[in-house]
Amino acid sequence: MLSRLFAPKVEVSAHCDLPCGVYDPAQARIEAESVKAIQEKYQANDDPHYRARATTIKEERAELAKHHVSVLWSDYFKPPHFEKYPELHQLVNDTLKALSAAKGSTDPATGQKALDYIAQIDKIFWETKKA
Repeated sequence: MLSRLFAPKVEVSAHCDLPCGVYDPAQARIEAESVKAIQEKYQANDDPHYRARATTIKEERAELAKHHVSVLWSDYFKPPHFEKYPELHQLVNDTLKALSAAKGSTDPATGQKALDYIAQIDKIFWETKKA
């Protein structure tokens, strides 16, 4: 009798941890855009103090971008997404590796490569939101 009294009245399910709308690859893209912009500014400035500060900020932004991509992979994307987009695991891995490379580099080409990967994740993400 007590189990019926305290049993849930409504059963709910969701494909993510919170109601949709809290996940968005734009967060990773914005951080990665910052990485690339800092890399470009680094190249244009010879002041060692400026460069040291730029390096620190670039590394923080790259780490934040990695965090946002990882959250999408672990919290948003679910088995049906991976079935429909079998390249998704490798794409996320490649993106994280590209962001690590950008984190350790002052070459804007590494920042652009990370942005290109994030754009692919963004495309898949929005396709899953339509489904």
